[in-house]
Amino acid sequence: MRVLVVGAGGFIGRHVVARLAGEGLQVAAAGRDPNALSRLLPGAEIVPCNLTRDGAGDWAQRLRGIDAVVNCAGIIGAGADYARVHQHGAIALFDGARAAGVGRVIQISALGADETGTTPYHRSKRAADDHLARLCADGTTMGWAVLRPSLVLGRGGASTVLFAALAALPVRPRLGGGDWQVQPIHVDDLVEIVVHLLRAPRALCARLDVVGPDAMSTDELTAVMRRWLGMGRMPVLPIPRWLLVLVTRVGIGPASPESLAMLAAGNTAPLAPLVEATAIMPRPLEQVLALHPSTSADLAMSRLSPMIPVMRWLLALVWLAGGLVSLGLAPAGSTDAMLARLGLAGTAAMGALWVGSLADVAVGLAILARRRGGALAGVMLMGGYTTILSAVAPELWADPFGPLVKNLAVLGLSFAVHALEMRRG
Repeated sequence: MRVLVVGAGGFIGRHVVARLAGEGLQVAAAGRDPNALSRLLPGAEIVPCNLTRDGAGDWAQRLRGIDAVVNCAGIIGAGADYARVHQHGAIALFDGARAAGVGRVIQISALGADETGTTPYHRSKRAADDHLARLCADGTTMGWAVLRPSLVLGRGGASTVLFAALAALPVRPRLGGGDWQVQPIHVDDLVEIVVHLLRAPRALCARLDVVGPDAMSTDELTAVMRRWLGMGRMPVLPIPRWLLVLVTRVGIGPASPESLAMLAAGNTAPLAPLVEATAIMPRPLEQVLALHPSTSADLAMSRLSPMIPVMRWLLALVWLAGGLVSLGLAPAGSTDAMLARLGLAGTAAMGALWVGSLADVAVGLAILARRRGGALAGVMLMGGYTTILSAVAPELWADPFGPLVKNLAVLGLSFAVHALEMRRG
Protein backbone atom coordinates (compact mmCIF):
# COMPACT_ATOMS: atom_id res chain seq x y z
CA MET A 1 0.00 0.00 0.00
CA ARG A 2 1.26 3.46 -0.92
CA VAL A 3 0.03 6.20 1.42
CA LEU A 4 0.33 9.98 1.09
CA VAL A 5 0.28 11.87 4.40
CA VAL A 6 -0.69 15.53 3.99
CA GLY A 7 0.52 17.87 6.73
CA ALA A 8 3.36 15.44 7.41
CA GLY A 9 5.47 18.09 9.13
CA GLY A 10 2.95 18.63 11.92
CA PHE A 11 2.73 16.86 15.25
CA ILE A 12 0.21 14.18 14.23
CA GLY A 13 1.55 13.93 10.69
CA ARG A 14 5.09 13.11 11.82
CA HIS A 15 3.83 10.32 14.07
CA VAL A 16 1.64 8.90 11.29
CA VAL A 17 4.55 8.88 8.80
CA ALA A 18 6.90 7.23 11.27
CA ARG A 19 4.41 4.52 12.24
CA LEU A 20 3.38 3.72 8.66
CA ALA A 21 7.02 3.50 7.58
CA GLY A 22 7.67 1.19 10.53
CA GLU A 23 4.75 -0.98 9.39
CA GLY A 24 6.46 -1.47 6.03
CA LEU A 25 4.09 0.71 3.98
CA GLN A 26 5.32 3.01 1.23
CA VAL A 27 4.84 6.49 2.64
CA ALA A 28 5.04 9.86 0.90
CA ALA A 29 5.17 12.97 3.10
CA ALA A 30 3.41 16.05 1.70
CA GLY A 31 3.89 19.60 2.97
CA ARG A 32 4.54 23.14 1.84
CA ASP A 33 8.21 23.25 2.99
CA PRO A 34 10.13 20.36 1.39
CA ASN A 35 13.41 21.34 3.05
CA ALA A 36 11.85 21.31 6.52
CA LEU A 37 10.19 17.96 5.80
CA SER A 38 13.50 16.49 4.69
CA ARG A 39 15.05 17.52 8.00
CA LEU A 40 12.12 16.29 10.09
CA LEU A 41 11.62 13.04 8.17
CA PRO A 42 15.01 11.96 6.80
CA GLY A 43 14.72 9.30 4.14
CA ALA A 44 11.02 9.89 3.47
CA GLU A 45 9.67 10.55 -0.01
CA ILE A 46 8.80 14.27 -0.05
CA VAL A 47 5.88 15.68 -2.04
CA PRO A 48 5.71 19.51 -2.16
CA CYS A 49 2.20 20.93 -1.87
CA ASN A 50 0.33 23.99 -0.67
CA LEU A 51 -3.25 23.61 0.51
CA THR A 52 -3.86 27.35 0.20
CA ARG A 53 -3.12 27.31 -3.55
CA ASP A 54 -3.37 23.81 -5.01
CA GLY A 55 -6.54 22.88 -6.88
CA ALA A 56 -8.15 19.51 -7.50
CA GLY A 57 -6.20 19.15 -10.75
CA ASP A 58 -2.87 19.61 -8.97
CA TRP A 59 -3.82 16.93 -6.46
CA ALA A 60 -5.16 14.54 -9.08
CA GLN A 61 -1.81 14.64 -10.87
CA ARG A 62 0.35 14.05 -7.81
CA LEU A 63 -1.98 11.36 -6.40
CA ARG A 64 -1.60 8.97 -9.34
CA GLY A 65 -0.46 5.64 -7.96
CA ILE A 66 -1.46 6.52 -4.38
CA ASP A 67 -3.67 3.96 -2.63
CA ALA A 68 -4.67 6.02 0.43
CA VAL A 69 -4.47 9.58 1.74
CA VAL A 70 -4.30 10.69 5.38
CA ASN A 71 -4.99 14.40 5.78
CA CYS A 72 -3.33 15.61 8.99
CA ALA A 73 -3.08 19.26 7.95
CA GLY A 74 -4.29 21.72 10.55
CA ILE A 75 -3.57 25.21 11.82
CA ILE A 76 -4.71 27.14 14.86
CA GLY A 77 -3.89 30.58 16.18
CA ALA A 78 -4.54 34.27 15.77
CA GLY A 79 -4.90 35.24 12.11
CA ALA A 80 -4.98 31.64 10.86
CA ASP A 81 -6.77 31.27 7.51
CA TYR A 82 -8.95 28.31 8.44
CA ALA A 83 -11.16 28.54 5.37
CA ARG A 84 -8.29 28.28 2.88
CA VAL A 85 -6.47 25.43 4.64
CA HIS A 86 -9.11 23.35 6.45
CA GLN A 87 -11.98 23.90 4.03
CA HIS A 88 -11.04 24.88 0.48
CA GLY A 89 -7.63 23.21 0.56
CA ALA A 90 -9.01 19.95 1.98
CA ILE A 91 -11.93 19.93 -0.46
CA ALA A 92 -9.53 20.29 -3.40
CA LEU A 93 -7.48 17.41 -1.95
CA PHE A 94 -10.55 15.17 -1.68
CA ASP A 95 -11.75 16.02 -5.20
CA GLY A 96 -8.27 15.29 -6.54
CA ALA A 97 -8.19 11.98 -4.68
CA ARG A 98 -11.45 10.91 -6.27
CA ALA A 99 -10.27 11.92 -9.73
CA ALA A 100 -7.00 9.99 -9.24
CA GLY A 101 -8.80 6.83 -8.13
CA VAL A 102 -7.47 6.83 -4.56
CA GLY A 103 -9.08 3.96 -2.67
CA ARG A 104 -9.27 5.41 0.82
CA VAL A 105 -9.13 8.83 2.51
CA ILE A 106 -8.76 9.46 6.24
CA GLN A 107 -9.45 12.98 7.43
CA ILE A 108 -8.10 14.11 10.81
CA SER A 109 -10.73 16.59 11.94
CA ALA A 110 -11.47 17.78 15.49
CA LEU A 111 -13.90 16.98 18.26
CA GLY A 112 -16.70 19.53 18.04
CA ALA A 113 -16.54 19.77 14.25
CA ASP A 114 -20.26 19.01 14.03
CA GLU A 115 -23.40 21.05 14.53
CA THR A 116 -22.25 21.93 18.07
CA GLY A 117 -19.03 23.61 16.97
CA THR A 118 -19.27 27.38 16.68
CA THR A 119 -15.65 28.53 16.23
CA PRO A 120 -14.19 29.29 12.78
CA TYR A 121 -11.82 26.38 13.35
CA HIS A 122 -14.69 23.93 13.87
CA ARG A 123 -16.78 25.33 11.01
CA SER A 124 -13.93 25.00 8.52
CA LYS A 125 -13.23 21.42 9.56
CA ARG A 126 -16.94 20.53 9.41
CA ALA A 127 -17.27 21.91 5.88
CA ALA A 128 -14.46 19.65 4.66
CA ASP A 129 -15.83 16.65 6.56
CA ASP A 130 -19.28 17.14 5.02
CA HIS A 131 -17.81 17.43 1.52
CA LEU A 132 -15.85 14.20 1.93
CA ALA A 133 -18.96 12.34 3.12
CA ARG A 134 -21.07 13.67 0.22
CA LEU A 135 -18.32 12.97 -2.30
CA CYS A 136 -18.02 9.33 -1.29
CA ALA A 137 -21.77 8.85 -1.15
CA ASP A 138 -22.11 10.01 -4.75
CA GLY A 139 -21.47 6.71 -6.51
CA THR A 140 -17.72 6.52 -5.88
CA THR A 141 -15.82 3.51 -4.63
CA MET A 142 -13.51 5.66 -2.54
CA GLY A 143 -13.70 4.72 1.14
CA TRP A 144 -13.39 7.33 3.85
CA ALA A 145 -13.25 7.99 7.57
CA VAL A 146 -13.35 11.24 9.52
CA LEU A 147 -11.57 11.09 12.87
CA ARG A 148 -12.47 13.84 15.34
CA PRO A 149 -9.92 13.68 18.18
CA SER A 150 -10.12 15.45 21.50
CA LEU A 151 -6.88 16.84 22.94
CA VAL A 152 -4.02 14.81 21.46
CA LEU A 153 -1.08 14.49 23.82
CA GLY A 154 2.48 13.36 23.20
CA ARG A 155 5.93 14.89 22.94
CA GLY A 156 5.93 17.75 20.45
CA GLY A 157 2.19 18.41 20.61
CA ALA A 158 0.82 21.89 21.33
CA SER A 159 -1.55 20.57 24.01
CA THR A 160 1.31 18.79 25.75
CA VAL A 161 3.40 21.96 25.68
CA LEU A 162 0.54 23.96 27.15
CA PHE A 163 -0.39 21.64 30.01
CA ALA A 164 3.21 20.69 30.82
CA ALA A 165 4.01 24.41 31.06
CA LEU A 166 1.04 24.95 33.38
CA ALA A 167 2.10 21.96 35.46
CA ALA A 168 5.65 23.26 35.88
CA LEU A 169 4.64 26.66 37.26
CA PRO A 170 5.38 27.38 40.96
CA VAL A 171 1.62 27.29 41.59
CA ARG A 172 -0.89 25.16 39.70
CA PRO A 173 -3.27 27.45 37.78
CA ARG A 174 -6.97 26.61 37.78
CA LEU A 175 -8.38 27.52 34.37
CA GLY A 176 -11.85 29.03 34.15
CA GLY A 177 -13.03 27.76 37.52
CA GLY A 178 -11.49 24.30 37.08
CA ASP A 179 -14.61 22.71 35.56
CA TRP A 180 -13.59 22.72 31.88
CA GLN A 181 -13.74 19.10 30.71
CA VAL A 182 -11.36 17.32 28.33
CA GLN A 183 -10.92 13.69 27.28
CA PRO A 184 -7.33 13.45 26.06
CA ILE A 185 -5.96 10.68 23.88
CA HIS A 186 -2.30 9.93 23.36
CA VAL A 187 -0.97 10.34 19.83
CA ASP A 188 0.19 6.70 19.79
CA ASP A 189 -3.41 5.52 20.21
CA LEU A 190 -4.66 7.93 17.54
CA VAL A 191 -2.05 6.61 15.11
CA GLU A 192 -3.02 3.03 15.99
CA ILE A 193 -6.57 3.84 14.89
CA VAL A 194 -5.31 5.36 11.63
CA VAL A 195 -3.26 2.25 10.86
CA HIS A 196 -6.23 0.00 11.64
CA LEU A 197 -8.50 1.94 9.27
CA LEU A 198 -5.94 1.84 6.48
CA ARG A 199 -5.45 -1.91 6.80
CA ALA A 200 -9.13 -2.82 7.35
CA PRO A 201 -10.56 -4.99 4.51
CA ARG A 202 -13.52 -2.64 4.15
CA ALA A 203 -13.59 1.13 4.47
CA LEU A 204 -15.40 2.47 7.52
CA CYS A 205 -17.30 5.31 5.76
CA ALA A 206 -18.16 7.06 9.04
CA ARG A 207 -17.25 9.86 11.41
CA LEU A 208 -15.74 8.90 14.74
CA ASP A 209 -15.10 10.97 17.84
CA VAL A 210 -11.65 9.88 18.99
CA VAL A 211 -11.24 10.27 22.74
CA GLY A 212 -9.44 8.63 25.62
CA PRO A 213 -11.18 6.48 28.23
CA ASP A 214 -11.23 9.14 30.95
CA ALA A 215 -12.94 12.53 30.92
CA MET A 216 -11.21 14.91 33.29
CA SER A 217 -11.10 18.57 34.23
CA THR A 218 -8.23 20.78 33.14
CA ASP A 219 -7.24 20.78 36.82
CA GLU A 220 -6.90 16.99 36.75
CA LEU A 221 -5.02 17.04 33.45
CA THR A 222 -2.53 19.56 34.83
CA ALA A 223 -2.04 17.35 37.88
CA VAL A 224 -1.40 14.33 35.62
CA MET A 225 1.23 16.26 33.69
CA ARG A 226 2.83 17.43 36.94
CA ARG A 227 3.16 13.85 38.14
CA TRP A 228 4.62 12.87 34.75
CA LEU A 229 7.26 15.59 35.16
CA GLY A 230 8.12 14.18 38.59
CA MET A 231 6.95 17.21 40.55
CA GLY A 232 5.11 17.20 43.87
CA ARG A 233 1.82 18.80 44.85
CA MET A 234 1.57 22.58 44.75
CA PRO A 235 -1.04 25.13 45.80
CA VAL A 236 -3.75 26.04 43.30
CA LEU A 237 -4.17 29.56 41.93
CA PRO A 238 -7.59 30.30 40.30
CA ILE A 239 -7.23 32.20 37.01
CA PRO A 240 -10.44 34.00 35.93
CA ARG A 241 -11.51 33.56 32.34
CA TRP A 242 -11.26 37.29 31.55
CA LEU A 243 -7.56 37.20 32.43
CA LEU A 244 -7.01 34.11 30.28
CA VAL A 245 -8.70 35.85 27.36
CA LEU A 246 -6.50 38.91 27.83
CA VAL A 247 -3.32 36.85 28.00
CA THR A 248 -4.12 34.91 24.83
CA ARG A 249 -5.10 38.02 22.91
CA VAL A 250 -1.74 39.71 23.56
CA GLY A 251 0.06 36.54 22.50
CA ILE A 252 1.53 35.50 25.85
CA GLY A 253 1.93 31.75 26.25
CA PRO A 254 1.26 28.80 23.94
CA ALA A 255 -2.55 29.10 23.98
CA SER A 256 -4.59 31.14 21.49
CA PRO A 257 -8.08 32.68 21.78
CA GLU A 258 -9.38 29.90 19.53
CA SER A 259 -7.91 27.08 21.61
CA LEU A 260 -9.18 28.76 24.78
CA ALA A 261 -12.71 28.92 23.37
CA MET A 262 -12.51 25.25 22.42
CA LEU A 263 -11.42 24.30 25.95
CA ALA A 264 -14.21 26.33 27.50
CA ALA A 265 -16.81 24.69 25.23
CA GLY A 266 -15.89 21.23 26.49
CA ASN A 267 -13.97 18.46 24.77
CA THR A 268 -15.61 15.14 25.64
CA ALA A 269 -17.58 12.42 23.82
CA PRO A 270 -18.79 8.83 24.36
CA LEU A 271 -16.04 6.24 23.89
CA ALA A 272 -18.23 3.25 22.96
CA PRO A 273 -18.77 4.13 19.24
CA LEU A 274 -15.02 4.33 18.68
CA VAL A 275 -14.37 0.97 20.33
CA GLU A 276 -17.27 -0.69 18.47
CA ALA A 277 -16.05 0.58 15.10
CA THR A 278 -12.34 -0.18 15.52
CA ALA A 279 -12.08 -2.74 18.36
CA ILE A 280 -9.35 -0.47 19.75
CA MET A 281 -9.52 0.67 23.37
CA PRO A 282 -7.41 3.80 23.96
CA ARG A 283 -5.27 3.57 27.08
CA PRO A 284 -5.63 5.72 30.19
CA LEU A 285 -3.46 8.80 29.87
CA GLU A 286 -1.22 8.12 32.87
CA GLN A 287 -0.65 4.56 31.68
CA VAL A 288 0.56 5.58 28.24
CA LEU A 289 2.59 8.50 29.60
CA ALA A 290 4.40 6.01 31.83
CA LEU A 291 5.68 4.34 28.66
CA HIS A 292 7.37 7.63 27.73
CA PRO A 293 9.08 8.73 30.99
CA SER A 294 9.84 12.43 31.26
CA THR A 295 13.45 13.57 31.20
CA SER A 296 15.28 16.56 32.61
CA ALA A 297 14.90 18.15 29.16
CA ASP A 298 11.10 17.82 29.40
CA LEU A 299 11.09 19.53 32.80
CA ALA A 300 13.48 22.25 31.68
CA MET A 301 11.44 23.02 28.55
CA SER A 302 8.20 23.00 30.53
CA ARG A 303 9.63 25.57 32.92
CA LEU A 304 11.07 27.65 30.10
CA SER A 305 7.99 27.61 27.88
CA PRO A 306 6.01 30.27 29.81
CA MET A 307 9.11 32.48 29.81
CA ILE A 308 9.61 32.47 26.05
CA PRO A 309 7.01 35.20 25.30
CA VAL A 310 8.16 37.18 28.34
CA MET A 311 11.75 37.10 27.08
CA ARG A 312 10.61 38.15 23.62
CA TRP A 313 8.57 41.09 24.95
CA LEU A 314 11.39 42.28 27.23
CA LEU A 315 13.94 42.12 24.43
CA ALA A 316 11.61 43.98 22.07
CA LEU A 317 11.06 46.64 24.74
CA VAL A 318 14.82 47.22 25.04
CA TRP A 319 15.10 47.89 21.31
CA LEU A 320 11.95 49.99 21.02
CA ALA A 321 12.92 52.08 24.03
CA GLY A 322 16.44 52.59 22.70
CA GLY A 323 15.18 53.84 19.36
CA LEU A 324 12.37 56.06 20.65
CA VAL A 325 14.38 57.57 23.50
CA SER A 326 17.22 58.51 21.14
CA LEU A 327 14.80 60.28 18.82
CA GLY A 328 12.75 62.30 21.28
CA LEU A 329 13.39 61.71 24.96
CA ALA A 330 17.16 61.89 25.41
CA PRO A 331 18.52 65.11 27.01
CA ALA A 332 19.40 67.76 24.46
CA GLY A 333 23.05 67.60 23.49
CA SER A 334 23.80 64.18 24.99
CA THR A 335 23.67 62.37 21.68
CA ASP A 336 25.38 65.25 19.85
CA ALA A 337 28.45 64.93 22.07
CA MET A 338 28.79 61.21 21.46
CA LEU A 339 28.28 61.60 17.71
CA ALA A 340 30.89 64.36 17.67
CA ARG A 341 33.43 61.87 19.07
CA LEU A 342 32.71 59.80 15.99
CA GLY A 343 33.47 62.79 13.80
CA LEU A 344 29.83 63.43 12.95
CA ALA A 345 28.11 66.79 13.16
CA GLY A 346 25.22 68.66 11.62
CA THR A 347 23.30 66.84 8.93
CA ALA A 348 25.57 63.78 9.08
CA ALA A 349 25.01 63.45 12.83
CA MET A 350 21.25 63.84 12.46
CA GLY A 351 21.19 61.25 9.67
CA ALA A 352 23.21 58.75 11.72
CA LEU A 353 20.91 59.29 14.71
CA TRP A 354 17.78 58.63 12.67
CA VAL A 355 19.24 55.59 10.91
CA GLY A 356 20.35 54.02 14.19
CA SER A 357 17.10 54.81 15.99
CA LEU A 358 14.91 53.49 13.19
CA ALA A 359 17.06 50.36 13.02
CA ASP A 360 16.48 49.84 16.76
CA VAL A 361 12.71 50.25 16.32
CA ALA A 362 12.71 47.88 13.32
CA VAL A 363 14.48 45.18 15.33
CA GLY A 364 12.02 45.64 18.21
CA LEU A 365 9.01 45.35 15.91
CA ALA A 366 10.49 42.29 14.15
CA ILE A 367 10.95 40.54 17.50
CA LEU A 368 7.39 41.39 18.55
CA ALA A 369 6.09 40.06 15.23
CA ARG A 370 8.11 36.86 15.77
CA ARG A 371 9.98 37.35 12.52
CA ARG A 372 12.62 34.67 12.30
CA GLY A 373 16.05 36.26 12.53
CA GLY A 374 14.81 39.41 14.31
CA ALA A 375 16.72 38.64 17.49
CA LEU A 376 19.81 37.69 15.48
CA ALA A 377 19.64 41.02 13.64
CA GLY A 378 19.63 42.64 17.08
CA VAL A 379 22.77 40.68 18.02
CA MET A 380 24.60 42.04 14.99
CA LEU A 381 23.36 45.59 15.58
CA MET A 382 24.24 45.49 19.28
CA GLY A 383 27.65 44.03 18.43
CA GLY A 384 28.27 46.91 16.04
CA TYR A 385 27.23 49.52 18.61
CA THR A 386 29.41 47.95 21.29
CA THR A 387 32.45 47.76 19.02
CA ILE A 388 32.13 51.41 17.96
CA LEU A 389 31.59 52.71 21.49
CA SER A 390 34.46 50.60 22.83
CA ALA A 391 36.73 52.29 20.31
CA VAL A 392 35.65 55.91 20.82
CA ALA A 393 34.61 55.84 24.50
CA PRO A 394 36.28 52.91 26.28
CA GLU A 395 35.67 54.58 29.63
CA LEU A 396 32.01 53.55 29.33
CA TRP A 397 33.05 50.03 30.35
CA ALA A 398 33.91 51.44 33.81
CA ASP A 399 30.80 53.64 34.08
CA PRO A 400 28.92 52.81 37.33
CA PHE A 401 25.65 52.57 35.37
CA GLY A 402 27.22 49.97 33.06
CA PRO A 403 25.95 51.18 29.66
CA LEU A 404 28.28 48.78 27.83
CA VAL A 405 28.42 45.99 30.40
CA LYS A 406 24.62 45.69 30.18
CA ASN A 407 24.99 45.10 26.46
CA LEU A 408 26.40 41.69 27.33
CA ALA A 409 23.16 40.76 29.10
CA VAL A 410 21.13 41.96 26.11
CA LEU A 411 23.34 39.92 23.80
CA GLY A 412 22.78 36.84 25.93
CA LEU A 413 19.01 37.38 25.94
CA SER A 414 19.08 37.90 22.17
CA PHE A 415 20.93 34.63 21.59
CA ALA A 416 18.43 32.82 23.83
CA VAL A 417 15.40 34.26 22.00
CA HIS A 418 16.97 33.42 18.64
CA ALA A 419 17.73 29.84 19.68
CA LEU A 420 14.18 29.34 20.93
CA GLU A 421 12.75 30.83 17.74
CA MET A 422 14.70 28.27 15.71
CA ARG A 423 13.50 25.45 17.95
CA ARG A 424 9.87 26.53 17.71
CA GLY A 425 10.09 27.12 13.98
